[in-house]
Amino acid sequence: MVEHWSPDSWRGKPICQVPTYPDGQKLSAVTGQLGRLPPLVFAGEARRLKELLARAATGEAFVLQGGDCAESFTEFETNTIRDTFRVLLQMAAVLTYGCGVPVIRIGRMAGQFAKPRSSDTETIDGVTLPSYRGDMINGAAFTEADRIPDPGRMFQAYFQAAATLNLLRAFAQGGYADLHRIHKWTLDFVAKSPAGEKFQALAGNLSQALDFIAACGITGETTPQIREVEFFTSHEALLLEYEQALTRRDSTSDEYPWVATSAHMLWIGDRTRQPGGAHVEYLRGVPNPVGVKCGPSLTTDDLLRLADVLNPANEPGRLVLIARMGADKVESKLAPLVRAVKAAGRSVVWISDPMHGNTVKTKTGYKTRPFDAVSAELKGFFAVCRAEGVHAGGVHFEMTGRNVTECIGGAENLTDVDLAECYDTACDPRLNASQSLELAFLIAEELRAEKKRRG
Repeated sequence: MVEHWSPDSWRGKPICQVPTYPDGQKLSAVTGQLGRLPPLVFAGEARRLKELLARAATGEAFVLQGGDCAESFTEFETNTIRDTFRVLLQMAAVLTYGCGVPVIRIGRMAGQFAKPRSSDTETIDGVTLPSYRGDMINGAAFTEADRIPDPGRMFQAYFQAAATLNLLRAFAQGGYADLHRIHKWTLDFVAKSPAGEKFQALAGNLSQALDFIAACGITGETTPQIREVEFFTSHEALLLEYEQALTRRDSTSDEYPWVATSAHMLWIGDRTRQPGGAHVEYLRGVPNPVGVKCGPSLTTDDLLRLADVLNPANEPGRLVLIARMGADKVESKLAPLVRAVKAAGRSVVWISDPMHGNTVKTKTGYKTRPFDAVSAELKGFFAVCRAEGVHAGGVHFEMTGRNVTECIGGAENLTDVDLAECYDTACDPRLNASQSLELAFLIAEELRAEKKRRG
């Protein structure tokens, strides 16, 4: 039994990065109704993900976590979900085929509706309004009406998440992910890119291998792993009113009688990871896998305290540490953290988020992420893990299946001038499908080299 914890015990702790709702009665009514709606995910699914993550901690699997920076109500449609899902399928195929380890697929999907901000307010042309905090909380348009936090938006987030999960489960289990369809996964605009051409070559090799094993009697009919995939969802547990409303009793566990049912995995952001804070308090009491974003300001003492609070039993697969240092800081800032966690005997999954520490603003005012900086941080992450003798357990990307122009660089050599062509993100810049696939090949090379070094 988790000591002195309840779904609302976070309310007695210091909290940051939360909206101030002007109508408290409406907030209570909304969360009360959410508490009576069906769960979005189930305890058994979260336990299954934890089992898989335990394998990633020992190098027997690799985590691929990716999806939107912030999901949008206005851009919610089947094609958007499908295209991101199939790019993740492609990336996983590259990683699995290239380095020979199972890939754990986790989407930043079906719940990534809230975002932390560096300031509570935003000023444009002398007008100051509350900052946009994601569609679950307020609107992106710079008007007073849009920026007022509205608890009713949680309903739309819930029902959009439910519809997204329904579609993802259909794609994952209904034949869309069948490896025999691998040639059909490539989006039209990706096909002629360098990464797309490399993927088609890989797909050809994989098709030949599938033909061979089919001749040996191993097909999608006899082996479900060929035609189905396991796919999990995750998001930052930022809006605790929503998370508490979707916390349910788990009758199958004595140690953790409650489970978070908004997603299979939840993470704490770099701005809300205070060991004595509300977000840590909430997540310590649920059995789901928990991620912690580890930025350059994180100290070894605080990280070890977080490990003690969030995973006191040192349960394999429970704690995922997501490094987001920046290309210029990753080796100097990450190494001491990795060393301290290893010395303390902590079982964790180390994964790299090479996006958040590499955001810059161009002269034209666009936020972007240079592809070279993203790839440099990835290489630095692998170098640290190698030097410290721990397994590089995975990667975490903000990406989309759409042909956006939000991150500069890559084989297509997007420049500052190209950003305006299709800059559609609701918050931070995302990799497009070609750039995502290009990074998958880079990661596969790193994993293949590591495998050779280990013999």
